[in-house]
Parts: sequence; structure tokens; C-alpha cells
Amino acid sequence: MSHDTPAIAGLGITEQGKVYGRTPRQFAAQAVRSAAADAGLELGDIDGLIVSGGLRSGVGVELQSTLGLTDLTLLTEMQGYGSTAGQMVQYASMAVQSGMATTIALVWADAPLKEKSGAASAYGGARRLPKGFGGLHASNGIASPNVMYALAARRHMKKYGTTSEQLGHIAVAQRQWAQLNPLAQFHDTPLTLEDYHASRYIAEPFHLYDCCLVSNGGVAVIVTTLDRARALRQPPVRVLGWAQAHPGKSGVRNDDFGLVSGAATSGPRALAMADTTLAEIDVAQIYDCYTFTALLTLEDYGFFPKGEGGPGVAEPGTLGPSGRLKVNTGGGQLSAFYMWGMTPLHEAVVQTRCHGGARQADKHDRVLVSGNGGILDYHSTLVLGTDN
Repeated sequence: MSHDTPAIAGLGITEQGKVYGRTPRQFAAQAVRSAAADAGLELGDIDGLIVSGGLRSGVGVELQSTLGLTDLTLLTEMQGYGSTAGQMVQYASMAVQSGMATTIALVWADAPLKEKSGAASAYGGARRLPKGFGGLHASNGIASPNVMYALAARRHMKKYGTTSEQLGHIAVAQRQWAQLNPLAQFHDTPLTLEDYHASRYIAEPFHLYDCCLVSNGGVAVIVTTLDRARALRQPPVRVLGWAQAHPGKSGVRNDDFGLVSGAATSGPRALAMADTTLAEIDVAQIYDCYTFTALLTLEDYGFFPKGEGGPGVAEPGTLGPSGRLKVNTGGGQLSAFYMWGMTPLHEAVVQTRCHGGARQADKHDRVLVSGNGGILDYHSTLVLGTDN
């Protein structure tokens, strides 16, 4: 078995947002082609393919035929919800270390938005309600992730005194970053705390701007060995550490629901594997399906003591382009685009390569990436680094 350091050598992204007329598989194929070209590779150089998509997927192993790939030594579809991107990188990293494959394309794509239909209908519209005990949630109005995450946020608020005003600071800071990102859906739309409070409620305490975007598109990366990446077109992004944590309490609400997530376990393990510490992390790309998810994850990683994330993010000089913490520098899922875990991964690669343009962080040697899926049920963490 080889112990070569794995590295991300290629990055591809399609148009994001209200992009119609393409299927998830078409978005995925475009993203893989872009990632290969970005790395200076031919499609024929790829000998591994890992695919994933949204709740209804539409991206399967058939993508191999769409791309015309032959003689693959690794082919699989993965699903860990918002933690999937991190898991794919972990799997690919182990595969190149073992020699199972040399050059692996990882892709996530989805197309939930339909022309002349609102974002609210993008992930299923009317659903068949569960029967038996499973119907208790629905009968009490708990029938969507919005409501479940709102309950988690309420628990945190009750325990620690967290406020909507504090969550609003996260939304505003990420919009400031998005305005520096030409790929962001809200690149040209500023947001103030007043705008945040004036927006309609989705599920109290969540306002509109507490909730992530819905986007059509695809993102892909190429994972290979560091030695091979050094011979390619882009600055290599080393994959230094990784970990997962899945509490296994999905659908069973427990005493720490809303107070702690799997990031509290996966974060320290990934940092230890990378032989680094939180103090050495320059940039954090945090999964932000909701402002609250970002706040809880920042606490669980240790950027703030438990329960002090609310006052911490609201303190002047903490978040945003001029803040001391460089968090979600592309605008995240709240203001850039929603590609599940590929959103933070994409921006992590951009920052580590020093390709961020106006939003580039001065220090970017170590970048932390989080993935979250389910209702705080599935978690992945990556630590990426520059080639030095």
C-alpha cells in the first residue's frame, strides 16, 4: 500500500441557480469535464468515478457511459446527504493511497428547480404522510427540515439565550462575502440586519435569510496523489485529514438535540489526523443549510465555547471579509449556491489555491471543511492544505 498524500488536482463548476433545461446527469457531466480540463487532464486519464446527487438523484453510475469513460477501476454512487462531498473525498483519498485508482473524479449535481415553479416545490412539494408512529410528527406540523431545524434552534435559544439577531449576523456576513464572489447567486444583492428582520418567517425562529438557497447545477473535483498533482496544471490541494461522525439518532430526539452535532467528534479527529490544531486553521468552510447550523458547527469545532457562539458571531470584527474569522468566504449556501457539501468544498479548494480574487484570504495554508446531513445526523470533516 502506498502512503502518498492524496491531493485535489482539478475543480469544475457549472452555472448555478435558476439554470433550466438540463438534467442532473448533464450538469454532472459538464462539471467533470470542467474539472478534468482545469487539471490539464483528458477524460481518458480518469480511472475512478464517484457520483452523487440530491434527494431524487438523477446522477448514477450511468454517468460513466455519458462521459465515455472506459476501464474504470473504481465506480460507485454515494449518499450521505450534506456530508456526502466530504465522504467522497475521504473514500477517493484512501483509494489513491491504496493504489485502487490513480485519478478519481467526484461529482455532485442536482436540478430541483423547475421553470415557473417556486423554490418551495423544488424538493418534493406535497408528500405522502407516513403512517403509524411516523405520522405523529406530521400531525403536529413537523413535516419538513425547516421545522426540524427550527426546533433545534429553539432548543439552543432556550438553553443558551441565542437570539435571531445573532443568527442575522451570520446571514449578513455571508452576503458580504457573496458580493465578492462572481459565481454567487446573490452577488449583486446586499443584505442588512434590517432586511433580515423584515423578511418573512419560514418556520420560527427562521426568517427567509436564515435558510439556504435552492440551486440547479453541478460541482466536481479530481483526486489523485500529490506527486501526480504536482505535474498537473493547478496548485495541488493536499488532503491532510478527514473524519466522519454519525450519531445514529435520526428521528429520535435526545437530550442534546440542537445543542451538539457530530462535528464535535469528527472535527478533533480530522485535525489530529492532519497533525494540526484549530489555532492553525486559517479559513473555515462550514455547511450552512441554516444560519443556526453554521453557528452550532462553529461551536462544535471549538471556534467558540459551547453556548457562546451567538454572542461570538455578533461581536464586531468577528465575521465578514474584514473579520478575524474567515468563514464561508464565497457566501456559502445562504448566499452563493446550494450544492450540498460541494459548496464548502468548492470554496475550500478556491481558497487553498489562492484563486479567490477579491475574496481571497491572506492566510490559507490550512482550511477546514464541514459537511452536515439529515437533521444534524450525518457529519464529515476535511482538513485541506497548501503544497508546502
